[in-house]
Amino acid sequence: MNSCPLAKGLRALGLALLALAALSGCERPPVHFTQWGFRGTGMADVQNPRLFPARLEANAVPEPQAPADAGGPKAAETFKNVKVLGDLSAGQFTRVMLAITSWVAPQQGCLYCHDAKGFELDTLYTKVVARRMLQMTRHLNSDWKDHVQATGVTCYTCHRGQPVPSYVWYKDLGPHTAPGSLGNRFGQNAPSPAVGMTSLPFDPFTTYLDQDADIRMASTTALPAGNRKSIKQTEWTYALMMHFSKSLGVNCTYCHNTRAFANWSQSTPQRVTAWYGIRMVRDLNNHYLTPLTDVFPDGRKGATGDVAKVFCATCHQGAYKPLFGTSMVKDYPELQGPSPEPAAAAPAADAVKEPSASNTLPIVAPGPSRMAAN
Repeated sequence: MNSCPLAKGLRALGLALLALAALSGCERPPVHFTQWGFRGTGMADVQNPRLFPARLEANAVPEPQAPADAGGPKAAETFKNVKVLGDLSAGQFTRVMLAITSWVAPQQGCLYCHDAKGFELDTLYTKVVARRMLQMTRHLNSDWKDHVQATGVTCYTCHRGQPVPSYVWYKDLGPHTAPGSLGNRFGQNAPSPAVGMTSLPFDPFTTYLDQDADIRMASTTALPAGNRKSIKQTEWTYALMMHFSKSLGVNCTYCHNTRAFANWSQSTPQRVTAWYGIRMVRDLNNHYLTPLTDVFPDGRKGATGDVAKVFCATCHQGAYKPLFGTSMVKDYPELQGPSPEPAAAAPAADAVKEPSASNTLPIVAPGPSRMAAN
């Protein structure tokens, strides 16, 4: 006996919905396929051209300020309390300040960092932080050429017109769970955008980009004695690799040969650049950002009281090279100056205050570490 038409229709609808659910994680064509290496090695890069316009727009570079004369009195001689960039001419210094305002605080203006009672005063915490970030920028351009190379970085590389970069991270304790062994997720099994909504560990950044844990998933010894390269550690490594891939908008094959992930001789040159990048990020987090913990107000800290820190997405923001390789430093050689001491002590917490509410965007206390754009 044949089924009624209604039953057949419902069955067909159910199958169609099941097929759509199965394909919901796939990208619809067209997809561009580029072969990086020999056939059969899995060295292939897959990109979707429909996503390029939005990525290009997000990585557009603003027009540079008109060049300033390097001659004349130095900034340290012309202005009061200039502790960074004092080696520039007064004209160069003013040019950089105008550029920073457009890069970081275009809506708030100069008073986002400077006290209206006197620009030389260090009363606003934002000025103390900005001074340290200028030191960090020069440090990057002078001492981390193995990663930033001749392209370099400016404040705009991370900020893109916002006081706080869109992509930063805080220590993530994960969702609240019941006490006891049944409620312990062991740092994973809580899908997060930071790791591609997988069940991988949701905060690999504290371990690998703040601390200096060994990023490795294959043991170098045959016997178990002293071998910490377990499946669990492999999952933490994969979580970090998911972040790399998403941040740069590339596949694993951008750095690795999929037939031998661990083999350096079969990897691409980009893997060496990434190796330096990991150590560069650790340097910035440990010597420039974390020492500012007592300077930042509570509203700018994470759930555990830590400050915002950087990772690959902070600069790259979906591009294999930040701003798709466009160098802004060539237009701002002032930011390539002498390298500062990397571990200078941060000012005392009571030495600074928050900017006036009339000069800032609303300060919103950050939630857990989730890599998401505004």
